[in-house]
Amino acid sequence: MTASLYALVLTPDFPPEFGGIQLLMYQLVSHFARVNPAVVTVKSSGAAAFDREQPFRIVRVPSPSRRGRIAALNAGALVEGLLRPPDVVLCGHIAASPAAWSLRQALRIPYVQYLHGREAVTRPRLTAGGLRSAAAVIVVSRYTERLARHYGAHDWKIHRIPPGVDLPEASEGEQHDGSPTVVSVARLDQRYKGMDVLIRAMPLVHAKVPQARLRVVGDGPRRGAYERLAEAVGASAYVSFLGPLSDQERNAVVADAAVFAMPSRLPADGGGEGFGIVYLEAAVRNVPSVAGAVAGARDAVVDGETGLLVDPTDHVAVADALAQLLTDPSQRRALGRAAAERAREHAWPIVAGRVEELLVKVAERR
Repeated sequence: MTASLYALVLTPDFPPEFGGIQLLMYQLVSHFARVNPAVVTVKSSGAAAFDREQPFRIVRVPSPSRRGRIAALNAGALVEGLLRPPDVVLCGHIAASPAAWSLRQALRIPYVQYLHGREAVTRPRLTAGGLRSAAAVIVVSRYTERLARHYGAHDWKIHRIPPGVDLPEASEGEQHDGSPTVVSVARLDQRYKGMDVLIRAMPLVHAKVPQARLRVVGDGPRRGAYERLAEAVGASAYVSFLGPLSDQERNAVVADAAVFAMPSRLPADGGGEGFGIVYLEAAVRNVPSVAGAVAGARDAVVDGETGLLVDPTDHVAVADALAQLLTDPSQRRALGRAAAERAREHAWPIVAGRVEELLVKVAERR
């Protein structure tokens, strides 16, 4: 089907930068069939080469500084919208809502606002205004749905559409080699991801499962602190930090895991995991997860069905859950199979189709 609807997609988070929102926004526009997207985002390292390979238009806004990138994004998005008025705007982050609101006021162009989670509590006034003026609001979990209501979104505006996942190639198969390996994938920049609790849990796991090891994929400013923590608790011999990996390398590491673990918790100021695409990326490879029983992880992992949910502030509870799965292959395989079956329902074409359908309906109401 030929795309006939023109959508302007606004987001400060977009590849080649890494992260869950970056992946979500890219996969959506890559899988649109009825909507012709143009993305307005900020410049980043390696962006020129990345952009040349994309079949859709990308406008990169230069930023004078890290702190000025949001203001620059909104200014650039407003100019782009005025020069090439879209049928509808998809605002991928509340930080870009001023530009979406301005286009609505100037040209009566409706916008659909994404809400992921943590941005609501760090920008409460902006969130309330962005949700109030949006024609529709997309939330990624029951947790973000509650946040949307708290900040003033009417029920009729809210559409819960979880993130998606790439289905692995048939050749990937089940690669787990049988070793008791725990894998975690996260940007090492926010404490709420629970890496500190996971590292503290590993000596207890190792005491029950002597061959157990933890492999951490990702990088960030807290990596050094986590490496020192692993040494301090005597776990450095079986906790390894692999750094940032390519998608192919990361997928191979995850597929070779017995268990995926990211015990994200709620930060003191609120927010936390909006959903957690990494849980789906493990699930689709038949790997069950151990996750925190809070926030969006409760939608990403079904307790006792696709993984185990635990108190993410309790390293003993995390250790018990990991040891339980590492020592019970039959339960682990059953959870892994159920996780893969559920993850297939979140394939990116399905998710993008739901977002696309909403954009079409909003544009038609205009």
